[in-house]
Amino acid sequence: MMELNKEYLEELDALAKEIQESEELATYLEEEDEAYYEQLKANYEPRIETIHERVAAENPLQLIALEKRIMQNDFEGLFLPRLLGYSVLRGELDQNYKYVRPQTHFRDILLAICNSPNFEILKKRIGQSIQMGFAFSSDIWITNLINAIDNKRIRYFLQSQKLDKYRTPEGRKKGYEIYTRQFRSFNYMTADFPQNLGELKVYFASLKEFLIYRLERNLDNSSLLPFLKDFVGNEEFQGHDEHLQIMGIYACFFDLDEEYTAHLAKHFNATREKHKNFIDSWLHFLLEMHHSDRVNMDAYADARIYNILDHSKQDDLTKYYELMATVHSSGYHTEEAMEAVKAFYNQHQGRSTVNECVRMTILHYLRTFISNLEETDYPELFEIAKVFTVYINIFGHEQFNLGIKHTCMAYVKRLLKHFTDKRGKDYQDIKKFVSTTFVDLNFLTEKEVVELFKTRRKRKTPAS
Repeated sequence: MMELNKEYLEELDALAKEIQESEELATYLEEEDEAYYEQLKANYEPRIETIHERVAAENPLQLIALEKRIMQNDFEGLFLPRLLGYSVLRGELDQNYKYVRPQTHFRDILLAICNSPNFEILKKRIGQSIQMGFAFSSDIWITNLINAIDNKRIRYFLQSQKLDKYRTPEGRKKGYEIYTRQFRSFNYMTADFPQNLGELKVYFASLKEFLIYRLERNLDNSSLLPFLKDFVGNEEFQGHDEHLQIMGIYACFFDLDEEYTAHLAKHFNATREKHKNFIDSWLHFLLEMHHSDRVNMDAYADARIYNILDHSKQDDLTKYYELMATVHSSGYHTEEAMEAVKAFYNQHQGRSTVNECVRMTILHYLRTFISNLEETDYPELFEIAKVFTVYINIFGHEQFNLGIKHTCMAYVKRLLKHFTDKRGKDYQDIKKFVSTTFVDLNFLTEKEVVELFKTRRKRKTPAS
């Protein structure tokens, strides 16, 4: 956990002082009426949220320190229900939807709420968060937490939040999916950067998720660069797959200046030498990124690696990135690129990881091109079909064919909704193209083509 910047801390202290001196708090303490606490909440929680959002965007590694300050009594429990929800979702879950590690921060926030003089009001907003946090935690951990509370009434309340419907992995999975929807618009993720090999194994999954989470949302990651630089340069970590994957995310998706790029290149190539199975592990990492819909494994990602790679070592990795440079620079649709892909592809086993990476790159280009066509651009589908037919013949791979088919079919269905005049030239051109090309490529059978273009008769409304 990083300490909170002085600027943030001073802002929080000033806000807490304002809360303590506010008329809303004075009236609430005098009248002990929940309506006055609601006024306090309406006036100050949005301002707390603004600070939280700023820290999450600018310095996410300081979020825990920020939240610990908000947990102090001078904030009167404000914003703690939201923080409790964030703490539930930050925990790393295993395949059974149980926390991999005990969630200390979740416990601390929950205890702060339970010990707050305003507990009776706050408890109305925390039931679902407790239920999910308890569902993901072990029974022993929950028992120890509840036993740490002296107030019997609060203990009974917490015990009632253990629900039978979350006793199975299926129940927890369903609950998690429903619960996360409430937080989709919020930025709340943070992480710990490991300092030794033991921490690398423990923190790896949550750190990886944190980085992808921020890339997915296109957040400003400049504050993370010094930590990523130190991580990549940690010689104790080099040679381990966890290091390779975090370095891979950093190398593929972060824009770096000259100094950071030189540092990365040095340690990327050092790791390439030190890691016994570097190429295989790296290609599996690339494949994972290609299959993910959360990051964009595009020409820029490949170019970043090409630029830091030691090209004097002419192994499969260098040859792969030289192929990618040809594909990206000359264009996947050019004869030069297609010949280069064919030559490279035929030198490796069809089902090899490196060949799958090549297929995914071409598939990404084709999907992007076809998906972005407007309805009036349909002649371009006829032209690009000449290109993907060549790649279908080069790869001879069913999953690649299915990927092209699904993308094309989605576009054709859009066309049929747009061009409804079955006697019109546009409709007839589309029908002719699909009837020949899609059948030749085994995308559709002749019977399926007939069904696709069949006129649906509208059912007559029965006479009343």
